[in-house]
Amino acid sequence: MKPKIILAAMILSGSTQLMAAPAPVSEAANSQSSIEKRLASLENMMQSRNFLQVELQQQLNLLQDEVSQIRGVTEEQSYKLEKVLQRQRELYQEIENRVSQAYTQPTAAPVVDQAQPNDAQSYSSDLSENEAYERAVALIMKDKRYDQAIPEFQTFLTTYPNSVYASNAHYWLGQLLTIKNDGVKAVEHFKVVVNEFPNSNKRPDAMLKLGTLLQDQGSAAQAQKILSDLINQYPSTTAAKLATDRLGN
Repeated sequence: MKPKIILAAMILSGSTQLMAAPAPVSEAANSQSSIEKRLASLENMMQSRNFLQVELQQQLNLLQDEVSQIRGVTEEQSYKLEKVLQRQRELYQEIENRVSQAYTQPTAAPVVDQAQPNDAQSYSSDLSENEAYERAVALIMKDKRYDQAIPEFQTFLTTYPNSVYASNAHYWLGQLLTIKNDGVKAVEHFKVVVNEFPNSNKRPDAMLKLGTLLQDQGSAAQAQKILSDLINQYPSTTAAKLATDRLGN
């Protein structure tokens, strides 16, 4: 019996070993498959990230190109606007000079004081304000519609009471009203220029016109004071020379 028992035991032991042997091979295969899947997943993630980076870089490049184009357009428009404003300033100065010489009496012709330099800040950056003032001056310079120019300047002063052209508007109203022989109202506007705008380049001419009108209206003492102040404050101007001649006469 013993040899049979021993043989049976050996057979059973071998079969157990045969059945248990494949287990490590299966686990290794599963483990390798899991690693490959993880590696494939990581590769996909890296590819996706690289793709997103490329796409973001392309979008960034497009945005930079658009910003550069917009900056170029803005700079071009700013340059053109500055040229327009500069041209308007030149036209205003030319108009002021011509109107001063063309529509005044020979004995009291107000001429723009060439000794005073033009201040760039004396021009507005508001295109609407510039257009309104230019339109009012054009009624005198181009159209010679003096009656229509009066309400145009009055409307301008109402719309832009703090305009850099306010002193000029009052001055031209004084001139226009003088032409219409309305000396009383003309005096009011010239007084505004003289009393409220001490730095205006129209002040010497306004003082000359004011002194002349006051003298014509019989206010000799006031006229003499205004003309004397003009001579003392602006001795080198044409207005001061005309004031000297008027006082001498």
